[in-house]
Amino acid sequence: MRERADESRLKIWLLVRANRLVVAGVLTVVVFLAFVAVAAAFSPSLAGKVGASDPIETLFASMITAIVTGATLVVTIGQLVLTQENGPLGDQRQRMDDTLAVRDDVAALTGAPAPTNPAAFLDAILGAASGCARDLRESVRSRGNGDGGPAGTALEADIDDLTADVVENASAVRGRLDGATFGSFDVVFAALDFNYSRKIARIEHILADHDEALTEAERDRLGELRESLSLFAPAREHVKTLYFQWALIDLSRLILYAAVPALLAAGFMVAVVDAETFPGQTLGIDHVTLVVGGAFAATLLPFSLFVAYVLRVLTLAKRTLAIGPLVLRDSGESG
Repeated sequence: MRERADESRLKIWLLVRANRLVVAGVLTVVVFLAFVAVAAAFSPSLAGKVGASDPIETLFASMITAIVTGATLVVTIGQLVLTQENGPLGDQRQRMDDTLAVRDDVAALTGAPAPTNPAAFLDAILGAASGCARDLRESVRSRGNGDGGPAGTALEADIDDLTADVVENASAVRGRLDGATFGSFDVVFAALDFNYSRKIARIEHILADHDEALTEAERDRLGELRESLSLFAPAREHVKTLYFQWALIDLSRLILYAAVPALLAAGFMVAVVDAETFPGQTLGIDHVTLVVGGAFAATLLPFSLFVAYVLRVLTLAKRTLAIGPLVLRDSGESG
């Protein structure tokens, strides 16, 4: 995925791969260090300003309002997620029928009941795609090397390239899906690395370029391979949608958890702290500056959590906007 997007490993790690709690923690530390550095660099010092006026009360009274407003927004996000799960009996029955229809298609493709585990479900589709690609390659090779003239040679080369692409890509993704647990993002992250859309487009080009050279059996095998790749697309989108809902629920809970200590920190700063509460200096930095900076970073923790989770969700949404062989980025392929 990183190679197709032509982006740095650090950027991909920050946006999608890193643990969201770690990202939120790093943002909080950065806010603290930046606050202390700026406050210590300007004159008069923050301690002098606290003695002359009351910037602490102004700052943290505003933060209390922001935290309460943010917590209310979290409840709205939670309601949005729950709304998608609610509906009349007929709608719920239709959802069930559609789900079972897809599972039947996967079972027919793989020759076994579709797994219930999301990682195993995607793995089964990828395994079927690899099997179809190998069968297609063997069918073309069984005619004999160069049989059919230049057209046969070109067809064999294209099929070899397609099979190698499918098998190698699927093998790498299946290795990462093995043991992956849904909810930890590992399943979705691994699935993103299978660029099914490019493979579907190559199948379409092979059918168009080698129509006369293909046998009926080979067309059927190409159709089976295309069907397996087409099944992977909605399966991945379904798993991604479930992850979005899972992540938004986790985000709502974490923000509500973080809002309580953030409110306590803001209330403490408003009610207790003044210029004389934390006298003295450490390494030339007033203690009151360190305390105010730490409290400010703590009150921003709910917002840091929001930024960390939304960065991942928006990045995933942007990278999977198109379903099917549509290229939305000049530097790589969609899907």
